[in-house]
Amino acid sequence: MIILAIETSCDDTAIAIVEIKGQKNPRFSILSNIVSSQVKLHAKYGGVYPSLAKREHQKNLPIVLKKALRLASLKRKNLKIDLIAVTNGPGLEPCLWTGINFAKELSKKMRLPLIPVNHIEAHILANLIGRPALVVGLSTEPAICLIVSGGHTQIILMKGKAKRTQFSSLIHPASRESFGNYKIIGETRDDAAGECFDKTARILGLSYPGGPAIAKAAAKSAREIIHRVRPGRTKMKMRTQSSSPIDISLPRPMIHQKNYDFSFSGLKTAVLYQVNKKYGKALLRPAKSGTTEGRQYIKQMCVEIQQSIIDVLIRKTIKATKDYGAKTIILGGGVTANNELRKQFQKACFSSGFNLFVPPKNLSADNAAMIAVTGYFRSLRKKSKKAVGADANLQIG
Repeated sequence: MIILAIETSCDDTAIAIVEIKGQKNPRFSILSNIVSSQVKLHAKYGGVYPSLAKREHQKNLPIVLKKALRLASLKRKNLKIDLIAVTNGPGLEPCLWTGINFAKELSKKMRLPLIPVNHIEAHILANLIGRPALVVGLSTEPAICLIVSGGHTQIILMKGKAKRTQFSSLIHPASRESFGNYKIIGETRDDAAGECFDKTARILGLSYPGGPAIAKAAAKSAREIIHRVRPGRTKMKMRTQSSSPIDISLPRPMIHQKNYDFSFSGLKTAVLYQVNKKYGKALLRPAKSGTTEGRQYIKQMCVEIQQSIIDVLIRKTIKATKDYGAKTIILGGGVTANNELRKQFQKACFSSGFNLFVPPKNLSADNAAMIAVTGYFRSLRKKSKKAVGADANLQIG
């Protein structure tokens, strides 16, 4: 089966063509996966403007489609597209409708079925790409999924009822009912983790998107600490962050509460108050002070912001995994591309004896390959006669 997938839930215009081989144990091969980013366009606003993003999607979709088809070389390989998958939510409604309308036109012209796809579910199933025999113990046991992005921070229980032990076996006719059996058990009550990264980066005068900017500054701070410890020695031990000349401490919101919910608005506020207290509202942005102390302050603040978010994410996810008797954690979403988050999750899962699956970095952020994979699973279910429409607040489950 060949699937053409379209993703326009936010500010990335993405189209992919994916080939699926095998039924009981499907293998997903990406023939093309094109993403046209609007980051530079929205950077000056510090966030995504829906109307502007919609206009760019309208302009980019034909261009991206042409590029995806050319790269896939379907005619040369004697292959034909079997169905079209498109994101119908959650996301920014003007952006979603742009992709859906484009997909409907294609579906009509090519006389192909159109499958709506849940964006959050797609982030989970992105882990299947390149892993045809992914064993996650879903035969009788559940898995815990953590989705972390600019718009979502959710802990999702993925219930397992399949008789076999392979994740991919969920599409087997005997286990179709168990596939897609999700339940949200925890989510953010205000800002998502990615949104917190963006807003705190803006307070510090860093670039958009904030996640990569904060991660880069935090990594640079860590390298500088290493070099300050006995310079000239071949072997150097890493100092603790508290040994830095600038001591910064931020809260870990809701980390000790018994639920699985998150709250990151308080962390953002704490950063704002500390920056205002040190630099005053007139300056507000330490990056603009131009001093060595200002630059060092930014790096140390980035270390603490990043660690605060990671601590909460890991603590809540590990707790949910233990409470539900799961043995597998599945990560998804753009924030999971963060190197420090991946490293610390691996360490935490190893210590607790849990399996951990994280998609490759190019499949962590929004892309259409994950939409194609999810569209394939969706196509195996009973066909719905309901018209495909956008749902900005679409829930998984």
